[in-house]
Amino acid sequence: MTRPIAISPSRASDYRRCPLQYRLRAIDKIPEPSTEAQVKGTLVHAVLEEMFTWPREQRTYPAAVKRLRPHWEKMREEEPGCAEPVADEYQLLVDSRTLLRGYFTMENPLRFDAHAQEMPVDFTLPNGVPVRGFIDRVDIAPTGEVRVVDYKTGKKPQLRYSQDAQFQMRFYALVYWRLFGVVPTQLKLMYLKVMDSMILTPSREELEYFERDLAELWWKIEADGKAGTFRPQQSKLCGWCAFQSLCPVFGGTPPPYPGWPGSRAERESSPEPDGGLE
Repeated sequence: MTRPIAISPSRASDYRRCPLQYRLRAIDKIPEPSTEAQVKGTLVHAVLEEMFTWPREQRTYPAAVKRLRPHWEKMREEEPGCAEPVADEYQLLVDSRTLLRGYFTMENPLRFDAHAQEMPVDFTLPNGVPVRGFIDRVDIAPTGEVRVVDYKTGKKPQLRYSQDAQFQMRFYALVYWRLFGVVPTQLKLMYLKVMDSMILTPSREELEYFERDLAELWWKIEADGKAGTFRPQQSKLCGWCAFQSLCPVFGGTPPPYPGWPGSRAERESSPEPDGGLE
């Protein structure tokens, strides 16, 4: 069965960057080769997630480093193909250790507990926009303040190129607010490689504006989805796109359009079973 379409921060960025790229990823679901950077990020995220399940006194840098190889072996066992982009396994572990050092330089996990990790998000906003994703970490202070945290293992973008990162954090702030009725006090992006953070302090009014903007974006995606008109949009980022052979800009031809899978919001509002969605 086809899973209903929903919007996530990464897919929203895809559509804003290039509607055709969005289609090939979200609707056609054409496989893409993973990169070493993605593998490294997955590995470091897995270690940090495990670390916050330990008693506070055990959350040390040496203890976290010792978990890199077991997690790498588990990743290879569960998905052997993840090793393909890794040129040097030893260097992968060294780089991952450096990223963990960056985390411990920025934060002391002995002093607090995470309220939630890899929090799944899969529901429909009040305005009818279906949303999906995972929040890396949620912290709740004894006094009730909420902090939404996301780990980044790549470079910190310059301010004028940080729109995608800010979009992601506002997305999860909006979702948290609509789920639990509490506007997060702080949104924190931790760039482990450079040991620097991007911190946002959202207000209810800001999230209301963001919610309207998100709805407008979703309506554009739905319109393209129902019409099948996902047009390519050329930019400097085309050089990093894995779909050039399927893109008209580069002389390629997209595969036949498989059709719009529909959204969960549409499915829930329909009185008749559609028979084609989970």
